[in-house]
Amino acid sequence: MSKQPRKFFKDYGALKMVECWGVDVPDGKVTSFPMAVKKKDDETVVFSWVVWPSKKIHDEGMKKVMADPRSQRDINPMPFDGTRLIFGGFEVLVEA
Repeated sequence: MSKQPRKFFKDYGALKMVECWGVDVPDGKVTSFPMAVKKKDDETVVFSWVVWPSKKIHDEGMKKVMADPRSQRDINPMPFDGTRLIFGGFEVLVEA
């Protein structure tokens, strides 16, 4: 599941896609990744991001990604509860 979207994100202009499996993601007292996604005891958190060369290419590329048959749920169902995904866009402040 992790390797398939990498190809079509790149097909539509993404520079890189990173997907990480949580191995040390503790519950918080006020907030945390597990709390944010309502993680169940038999689950872990997966953290992913896609790097795009610009906001314009992101916006155009995401429209194409969402229309691509490879991302359609009836053709390629997600093996997780997609209602608990958290989406957002960020501008790079520092990269080392």
